[in-house]
Amino acid sequence: MENLFEALILGIVEGLTEFLPVSSTGHLLLLGHFLGFESNGKSFEVLVQLGAILAITLVYFRRLLDIALRIPSDPAARRFVLGVLVAFLPAALIGALLHGFIKSVLFNPVIVCCTLIAGGLILLVVDDLELEEKHQDATTFPLAMYLKIGLIQCLAMVPGVSRSGSTIVGAMLLGASKRAAAEFSFFLAMPTMAGAFAYDLLKSYKTLTVDDVTLIAVGFVAAFVSALIVVRSFLDFVSKRGFAPFAWWRIIVGLFGLAGLWIHG
Repeated sequence: MENLFEALILGIVEGLTEFLPVSSTGHLLLLGHFLGFESNGKSFEVLVQLGAILAITLVYFRRLLDIALRIPSDPAARRFVLGVLVAFLPAALIGALLHGFIKSVLFNPVIVCCTLIAGGLILLVVDDLELEEKHQDATTFPLAMYLKIGLIQCLAMVPGVSRSGSTIVGAMLLGASKRAAAEFSFFLAMPTMAGAFAYDLLKSYKTLTVDDVTLIAVGFVAAFVSALIVVRSFLDFVSKRGFAPFAWWRIIVGLFGLAGLWIHG
């Protein structure tokens, strides 16, 4: 029963943080460490993302359907789909090659705390820069820009960096507005997270027990509901407030995490 409650809390945290530039995986690893939550092969932290994937798909369903229906006749739709694929491939290739190393070595609370703090400082600097906003629409970035964003996203293989944070910062430095950068991070999240889910499931399904599946199911539902809330409000929030609140959150969590590790181990 205690594990179910912990899975519920971790699922809520996953959904709340997945699409914010704060690193959902970092939060899950850190919180799981202090709760004493141990998942089989660290699979819970990856597989629970399915809830967040379905939430973003539901919110963007009409736009996704519209793009899909226009693919046969609209070059712009085909170009955008190609752009998302180009941005997705680097993470897919590197993730497959380094899967074992990432989960066995980098899934470490100390690394998470340090990358949370470093990422927060970078986000503060970038948020304060007066960048030229040449691209206001996430569906019309140049193909080369999609590729560059995809390469930058690979930094998020290190837990605590944040997939959404790296793609948002990368897109802004390449000339996207804050809203367009955040929205493209949503689009790129769908294939990236779905690919990570499928690959981890393929690697771990033989070792998952009934209890593991139950915990993942609880986390999935919690992540789905909480992610719906975040996705519906995030774009308007960053358009008005920027990313500084998330940067300070990262720094505070990282510092408290290091303090907790120092005191309690």
